[in-house]
Order: sequence, then C-alpha cells, then structure tokens
Amino acid sequence: MKAISLFSSAGIGELRLPKNIEVVAANELRPERAECYSFFYPKTKMICGDITSTEIKNSIIDEAKKNECKLLIATPPCQGLSTVGKNKGQKQFEVDRRNFLILEVLDIIDSCDFDYILIENVPRFIQMYFPYEGEYLRLEDILKRKYGDKYNIDIKVLNAKDYGVPQSRPRAVTKIWKKSMKWGWPTKEPEISLREAIGHLPSLEPGEDSGIRWHKAKAQNDRITLAIRHTKPGKSALQNEVYYPKKADGSRIKGFHNTYKRMVWDQPCPARTTYCGSVSSHNNIHPGHLNPDGTYSDPRVLTLLETFIVSSIPETIEFPEGSTDTFIRTMIGEAVPPRLMERIITKIGEE
Repeated sequence: MKAISLFSSAGIGELRLPKNIEVVAANELRPERAECYSFFYPKTKMICGDITSTEIKNSIIDEAKKNECKLLIATPPCQGLSTVGKNKGQKQFEVDRRNFLILEVLDIIDSCDFDYILIENVPRFIQMYFPYEGEYLRLEDILKRKYGDKYNIDIKVLNAKDYGVPQSRPRAVTKIWKKSMKWGWPTKEPEISLREAIGHLPSLEPGEDSGIRWHKAKAQNDRITLAIRHTKPGKSALQNEVYYPKKADGSRIKGFHNTYKRMVWDQPCPARTTYCGSVSSHNNIHPGHLNPDGTYSDPRVLTLLETFIVSSIPETIEFPEGSTDTFIRTMIGEAVPPRLMERIITKIGEE
C-alpha cells in the first residue's frame, strides 16, 4: 500500500512501519528536519515547504494521485482554540489559516481517494475547536460532517505504554477508513518497566562514555550533580532539605514538583518531550542505584541510547553527520513512538 506522510518532521514515527507500506512522498516545513527524513528514507520524495502554499499542496496531491496512494498519515501541530469563548487575541489568531493546519489536511483528503487516513496528535488536540463554516467545531464534528457518508471515523486516546513501548505517552489517534473496509484497534499488551527496558546498561556519571554506541552521559555542573546524588527514585531534588539544586551564587533554585526528578525503575518511562535532555525539565533523571554511602548513582538524564530504547527506536539507528544531541532529542520528543504507529497501521484490513 502506498502512502503520503504530512507534517513528517524527521520521520521518527515511521521507523517501524510494516514492510507492506511504502511512503512515496512526505511533506515537512523545516529544511533540517526534511534533510533528516531524507537521510532515513532516501527513496521517499521529500516535498519541503509550507503546506498552506498552493504550490506545495498541489505537489502533494499530484504525488498522491500519480502513485494511487491509499493511505494518508498526518501528524499536524496542535494549534486550535481551547475554548469557544472570545478573547482579545483570538480574532487575529483565527484569520491566519496557518494556526489551523489540520484544515490543510482536509483539502488534500478532498482532492484524493484515500482508503485509510490516520491523524495523530496530543490528546488535547481532539478537545480543541476550529473555525469551520461559520461555527466553532471540534475535529470529530468536522470530520463526521464532511466524511460521515463515505468513511468510518473513530477516535481514541492510546497510551504507548500499553502497546509495547516502555514509555507512558498518551496520543490521540483518529482513524478514518472507507465503510467497505476494515481497520481495527491494536490489542493492549503488558507494560514494560524501565528496569526491563534499560536496567542492563552500565551506570554512568555525568560526562562519562561507556564505549557503547549512543550510551554517553551528558555533562552537567557539580552543584546539580551533588543534589541529584542525594535524591531517591521518584523524588525531586527540589524536595531535599540539604542537598538541593543551587545557582552559582548558592541561592536555591525553584521549580515545579516534577522537575529535577528521578524516574522509578518499576514503571514505564515518563513521556519523552523535546526537553528530555535537561535535568531541570519534567521527570528526566535516571532512577539510579543505591550506593553504600547512601547516595544514588547515575545523577543524569537518560543517554541517547536509553532514550531510543524507551521510545521504541532501533538501537542501531544512525543520524546525519553533525546532528546534535539537542536536535535528536527534539525529533524524538516531537514524534509518535514508532512501535505505537506500527501497531496502529498493522491493524489495517483487520477487525
């Protein structure tokens, strides 16, 4: 089955697509992400540019028609109106169609003959409202109004931890498929704990390199390292009475309760965000092991290898030369975990 991919970013979410799916063309706005996508998928035609441009949109439609594509995968940004109520900036927000990129997807659906359409985003996306035909409607209502006669439409929030990914990451999944066809939901699987996923890897100090590909710990300042050494799994260093995160002048750093926080071994990894390389962001610190002196090892964020594993990214992956740690983590944070995408797509044609 031939497919089109929209808002593709670097294509992380497509790394485990079933072999019977061929993505013939993809669209991404930012050149550095488009280049990374082409590195992973050199046979896929990358259409780099703004999907709101008539030229770019027509190029996508032409590729879909020329290749008789039957599957559309779209992961648009989550902009929308969180409520229907008016506010000071809303009028300006509404007149710029780039704030409602999901509407561009509808134009492409209207111009093609897809059998299956997958729209994936954060759970908040399905609660947002979009200006449509003089009204404010949620995506489900728009889809049913436009396509209810031709397609089945089903929306669920799936958590990656229930589908073979050792990470708690809820995603809103919208499936649209022709009424004469089948597309079931994947079956839940047992959760995979952080211990099962990465417990076999060697402990690392900040800045230490294990010699294993991608398993190198990021460096960080000694003040933060000291505070994290005295932090138990499941706790934030901000809660420490003596060894808490300090600024260079010795004053106490303040933050949310889940920042500077260690993970827990016997649970799936918390969601990997675009800021997963920062100890000061949410739930990013390795659980660690208890040392004889009462401190804990691994006072650091997950290495890239550990991040790949908990995100269901193949450990053998390579990135374009010059890709920075920050770029790689950002791409992972933006993407649906590839094994979850695989589980969803695999159910095409099944009950």
